[in-house]
Amino acid sequence: MSAAFNLDNVARAAKVRLMIFDVDGVLTDGSLHYGAEGESMKTFNVQDGLGIKLLQESGVQTAIISARRSPQVTARARDLGIELVHQGGHDKLTPFKAMLQQLGLEPEQVGFIGDDVVDLPILSRVGFAVSVPNGRPEVHSRVHHITEAFGGRGAVREVCEFVMRAQNSYDRILNQFMV
Repeated sequence: MSAAFNLDNVARAAKVRLMIFDVDGVLTDGSLHYGAEGESMKTFNVQDGLGIKLLQESGVQTAIISARRSPQVTARARDLGIELVHQGGHDKLTPFKAMLQQLGLEPEQVGFIGDDVVDLPILSRVGFAVSVPNGRPEVHSRVHHITEAFGGRGAVREVCEFVMRAQNSYDRILNQFMV
C-alpha cells in the first residue's frame, strides 16, 4: 500500500483542494501526557507544521477534525493558520459534510489522513485517503496510501509533500528557500 508514487495515488492527490488531518496518532504520536493536576499535554512535530504551511501556500486548504477536544489543538491550529477545526465527538462525518458544503467541494477533491476506526466514515468517502504505519488494520485495508513516517514523526509532512508533488507545486514552493 505504501507505494510512494503509485500513479493512481498521484492522480488522486492531484485533485486535492482540502487536506484534513486527524490529531491523535497523526499530528501527534498518539501519546497523551498528564501532569500532576490532570492537565494533558501533546507534542507536535515542527516539520509537520511547516509541511502544512507550505501546503497552504501551494493553494490547498487545510482542516482538522478530531474526536478529542483539546486546547493544545486549538493553539496549534491557530499557530498554523488552520481555520477549519472541529473537535469533540466520534461523529466526524457531520463536520466533514459541513466543511464540504461550506467550501463548495466534492468528496473527491478532499484528502484525509487518519489512523483509527472513528476515521473510517471520512476515509471511505474522500478522493485521497491516507493512514500512518501504526494505523489500525481496518483502516489500512480501506485507504489509498500509507505513509512511511509514523504519526507525529513526519507523516503529515510526507503527505503534504506528496500532494504538492502530485500538483506540480513542490518545486515552486521549495524555490523560495533556495536563495
